Amino acid sequence: MTGFASLIMVNIDCAEPPALASFYGEVLGWDVTHSQAEYAMISDGTTSIGFGQIDAYEAPTWPQGPTPKQFHLDFYVDDLADAEARALKLGATKPDFQPGGDRYTVLLDPAGHPFCACLRS
Repeated sequence: MTGFASLIMVNIDCAEPPALASFYGEVLGWDVTHSQAEYAMISDGTTSIGFGQIDAYEAPTWPQGPTPKQFHLDFYVDDLADAEARALKLGATKPDFQPGGDRYTVLLDPAGHPFCACLRS
């Protein structure tokens, strides 16, 4: 199927855009291309992720709770244990609820957004 658009960017709400841009820049190996208190961005030269400051930002509660998740990102990794350890070192946390078995791990970024490290097939 041929579409009529190409994804160039995803924007994520948070309290501290520079910190979240730095975190995901390290996770993906992408450059931080813009960083100020209200907005920051990372890019691989083709696709970008932007981080926008929201007043009174509330992190989503995982897996359920008063603040539902709005999205989550999935990343392929070659070594699940190594990816988890590296993400935790960068400031991610690992929630108790893990529905993925041995194929993926749910982690929370420093702003509380869930993301998954998925074992590459």
